[in-house]
Amino acid sequence: MEMKSLYLLIALAPLLGSALAGLFGWAIGRRAAHVATIAGVMVSAIGSAYTLNYLLNGGEPFNGNIYTWLTVNGIEYSVGFLVDNLTAMMMVVVTSVSLMVHIYTIGYMSEDPGYQRFFSYISLFTFSMLMLVMSNNFVQLFFGWEAVGLVSYLLIGFWFKKPTAIFANLKAFLVNRVGDFGFALGIGMVLYHFGGSLNYTDVFAAAPALKDATIELIPGSTWSLMTVTCILLFIGAMGKSAQFPLHVWLPDSMEGPTPISALIHAATMVTAGIFMVSRMSPLFELSDTALSVVLVAGSITALFMGFLGIVQNDIKRVVAYSTLSQLGYMTVALGVSAYNVAVFHLMTHAFFKALLFLAAGSVIIGMHHDQDMRNMGGLRKYMPITWITSLIGSLALIGTPFFAGFYSKDSIIEAVHASNLAGSGFAYFAVVAGVFITAFYSFRLYFLVFHGEERWMKVQHDDHHHDAHDDHDHHHGLGPNDKPHESPWVVTLPLVLLAIPSVFVGYIAIEPMLYGDFFKGIIYIDHEAHPAMATMAEHFHGAAAMTAHALQTLPFWLALAGVVTAWFFYMKAPQIPAAIKRMSGPIYTLLENKYYLDDIYFALFAKGSRLLGMGFWKVGDQALIDGLLVNGSAKLVGLFSRVTRKLQSGFIYSYATAMIIGVLGLMTLWLSGVIAR
Repeated sequence: MEMKSLYLLIALAPLLGSALAGLFGWAIGRRAAHVATIAGVMVSAIGSAYTLNYLLNGGEPFNGNIYTWLTVNGIEYSVGFLVDNLTAMMMVVVTSVSLMVHIYTIGYMSEDPGYQRFFSYISLFTFSMLMLVMSNNFVQLFFGWEAVGLVSYLLIGFWFKKPTAIFANLKAFLVNRVGDFGFALGIGMVLYHFGGSLNYTDVFAAAPALKDATIELIPGSTWSLMTVTCILLFIGAMGKSAQFPLHVWLPDSMEGPTPISALIHAATMVTAGIFMVSRMSPLFELSDTALSVVLVAGSITALFMGFLGIVQNDIKRVVAYSTLSQLGYMTVALGVSAYNVAVFHLMTHAFFKALLFLAAGSVIIGMHHDQDMRNMGGLRKYMPITWITSLIGSLALIGTPFFAGFYSKDSIIEAVHASNLAGSGFAYFAVVAGVFITAFYSFRLYFLVFHGEERWMKVQHDDHHHDAHDDHDHHHGLGPNDKPHESPWVVTLPLVLLAIPSVFVGYIAIEPMLYGDFFKGIIYIDHEAHPAMATMAEHFHGAAAMTAHALQTLPFWLALAGVVTAWFFYMKAPQIPAAIKRMSGPIYTLLENKYYLDDIYFALFAKGSRLLGMGFWKVGDQALIDGLLVNGSAKLVGLFSRVTRKLQSGFIYSYATAMIIGVLGLMTLWLSGVIAR
């Protein structure tokens, strides 16, 4: 098969499966719907793996247009593919994680009435992400960008009768509109200033000549064209990849079913911003100011979102705040020009974060849809596969040597340490402190769920007591005679398959992706201005040496301290966290309320918009338009009519008198010279 045809097949196979399940799911039934969508994604996954292997063995990258759909003033707008090592790696990550999520969904959504609709949506999500990463121009990138946003809206609000889900998907949609507005302006800047082309190759070729170009956003005030363009593009990434202050939608996306939480947080929507900035490295390298903005935004997200993970009791929300923090790490790597490290962490994180989300979903199934970790405990002996895969995912997340996350997270910390960019000092503190925080909240979850007292026994007793005496509604959770149970094989198989790369992929990939030729000619770094990667390369002696050296590094001991602290607090002395909670009242309240950012945004934007609308309505609509223009003109006509009606009496002597007065008036004006003789 010709490679061009293969790329079309990879992109369109999930779309075909989505169309079959979505349009004809009612006719073909559940089984056929999941077979069609899984087959489509499997074709894409196999094709993506073949593509990566082809490129790694000397195959030619592809950059060409498939179809031109509009030509305006000589500028072509096309559907086109750019398939190089970066694209192929993203394709493999997206399709493989999506395939695991599709298989898992068979078990997780088995009793849901919207079964076919859900499979249609997740396949459409996969298609949208593939169109985004495979694009060779900004217009197609924007199409994929908006498509993943639309499908995430449909998926977060999948349970459309659940009020919290509806609020969550609306919040995600609105926050992403803010980011996408900046992104659209950035693309507009590229179109206007970079030679009239939106093809990546043309834009990157034109960029160096515009390094010192300036524009006047405000008359009399000059700004760097490259800085403005890059910051606008990054605002788009802040929305999609949930960076402070546009991060507020991501924790609420937990209101959707668990499989989509895994897909959004691991491989699709949130990785779009990281991928986009990496692809745009030839532009970002030309603006230190833009890189510093990226660095500081990532640092704040990495540190302060990690704090919020400590106070969460919902198992999925802990993992969600972990995603926010890890996205901050990736963004920090982008900010210090370590784009390949950011993409490397994106890849390793996709596997272990998908594993952690799907494991959390397995726990939720075993607990009969109770998500509160305070009602769990001791699940290790009831759910052995979920337990061991969760442990592997947690060890990878905290950067344990030999596990995938160790190689990528430690590389980010080293890159920040080697950077000389403004803001790198704060960033280094944030990513190092984040190591302890990540280890603490990850193993707080692990110990509360899988070890210690079986607290669900007490919950069962309390529920039984209430049921017997109070006639309360039945809530999610284990019944009086139920025990937690291991999930079916369609749930546990994806966990096992995701656990494998969560262990090995970092060791295998670090050398070619960070210090080899994997991204040669794709990611551009000005090593003189931004020496972080060059400095790291000098000190790198192989993955094995990096692992052996780990015991001498600060991050390792901080991670270990986090695990030990979590074990002591929640296994040996649970009264300590309770005491800390009482003593740190205002701080705990601040964290529990997510720094009050939701309230601030609601006051500024929701209430502010309402007040603005009220002002327009009362002053603009009622007073000016209705009162002055419409009703005012009617009143003026009425007044004029009333005066005129007095003059029209119908008597001849009245009219004669008026005519005589008029003639006398004219004669007076004529005699006085006012009217020329």
